[in-house]
Amino acid sequence: MRIGLFTDSYPPYINGVSTSVENLRNALTKLGHTVYVVTVNNSLTKWKYDENTKILRIPGVPTRIYDYRLCNYYSHSIYKLIKSWNLDIIHSHTEFGIGMLARKIAKKNKLPLVHTYHTLYEDYTHYVTKGHFNKFSKKVVKKLTIYFCKKTVQHTIVPTNKIDKLFKEKYDITENVSVIPTGINLDKFLKVNISKHAVKEIKEKYNILPSDYVIISVGRLAKEKNFEFLLKAHQQLLTKTKKPIKFLIVGDGPDKDKYIDLSRELNIYDKVIFTGAIPQEEIQTYYHCANIFATASRSETQGLTVIEAIASDIIPLCIDDAVFTKLLPKDCIFTNQDDYINKVLSNMNLPLLHITTKKKLKEVMKEYSMETYAKKVLTIYNRVIEKYNTKKK
Repeated sequence: MRIGLFTDSYPPYINGVSTSVENLRNALTKLGHTVYVVTVNNSLTKWKYDENTKILRIPGVPTRIYDYRLCNYYSHSIYKLIKSWNLDIIHSHTEFGIGMLARKIAKKNKLPLVHTYHTLYEDYTHYVTKGHFNKFSKKVVKKLTIYFCKKTVQHTIVPTNKIDKLFKEKYDITENVSVIPTGINLDKFLKVNISKHAVKEIKEKYNILPSDYVIISVGRLAKEKNFEFLLKAHQQLLTKTKKPIKFLIVGDGPDKDKYIDLSRELNIYDKVIFTGAIPQEEIQTYYHCANIFATASRSETQGLTVIEAIASDIIPLCIDDAVFTKLLPKDCIFTNQDDYINKVLSNMNLPLLHITTKKKLKEVMKEYSMETYAKKVLTIYNRVIEKYNTKKK
């Protein structure tokens, strides 16, 4: 099959969507399919295509949301190039920007269009509006999402039951929707594939001692990720035990300085490590510097970092949100600050609970292999192509 993946976000940009699309591309290619990627580049005027990697990068303009860029450039030469690929299906990974191009290409070339809904855009409108017209902007995003998924695409893939429920109850999107968790390269995170020397270097760099109990959180340092909760909880946690505990925060974002200042205000700056942005190919090593993973984010569509933590053989502790409660055993879910602190202390002091929980998590991990993900997506492709071609007749 010849497949076109259209996305506003792709490596070298580091985020969940980039990882998801790259993993899908690699898994589909491994299964013998020809996969093309259409994404954005830093140039405002030039596009470039690499035949070896089959990646087309189109000029994009910066948005006010992190390092995201939106495609603003459609030319006859681009349409001609994409048409020469003789695609069987187009799979878009954004509703806007490149997603609009995907829609135009699909319509012009009479190709079926599948879409994956990755992002809860209503949680991100404040970056554009700066606090103004939030209700209006959320309504606009909602209407655009409904139009795109109901009127434009033949099928929508959502990563969790949380999003499926949102589609049904809030967006009234009840047909042609499938829940398929995004796959990740699990082998990359397994302990046997991690360099002990690299782990040692990271610990030395950040002065992590053998006696330290390390809590890690990986993600964008932004309001919706709720790092404020974890920092305040860490302050209280340090008063509950004499054991040395450090909080390793891996990532960068618009609120990094704010969180650094908060850690100073809480008088825990020496117990918190801010690594800043880390190359995607090095992330897995950081998990192996920690004893436990934590997230208080309620804005996740699935939370791939949680699966990465499980693959790294560390227990994730996650806030009580539908994405996590459907995924993890109760031992891994906290409802408030006290609950979080008690669960951290339990995992520090009760090895048997630790072992039992890990056994449960191994079962969770099986659903997230890249091969499983790709095969499920291919099932959707085949179904959509057959239905689309039948209608054409």
